[in-house]
Amino acid sequence: MAIQDIRGNLAALAISFSIGVTLQILGCALWHNWWPLLTAFMYVLVPMPYLFFGASSGSSSAYGDSSLASGWIDAGKFLTGFSAVGSVAIPAILFHAEKITGGALATELAAVGVLAGTAFAFDYLSNEDSIYY
Repeated sequence: MAIQDIRGNLAALAISFSIGVTLQILGCALWHNWWPLLTAFMYVLVPMPYLFFGASSGSSSAYGDSSLASGWIDAGKFLTGFSAVGSVAIPAILFHAEKITGGALATELAAVGVLAGTAFAFDYLSNEDSIYY
């Protein structure tokens, strides 16, 4: 893969991430309510279980090829998915409790969608790039 393609992919990912963060801030600033910023806390928590429990795989794992390793990896993936649901659930709960307006909810959900798409695109591109090296 050419270096120009990698630079273009990184630029697209950076722009997409910036758009997601901008939507996150706009969801708070346009409606003069900073409660939706709680979702940003989830963006920090989402990758933690996967990094701690699910990032190692195969024989390079600290547990070897035992069923214990598979259990920890599965637990890390489960906790990552569980915390990712919080990124959508927090704005929905705040809207239901009438702490935020419908516009703030829509903006926050758009931010979650853009940032999740950016994460999936990064994962896809990083796996694609590793084939060539």
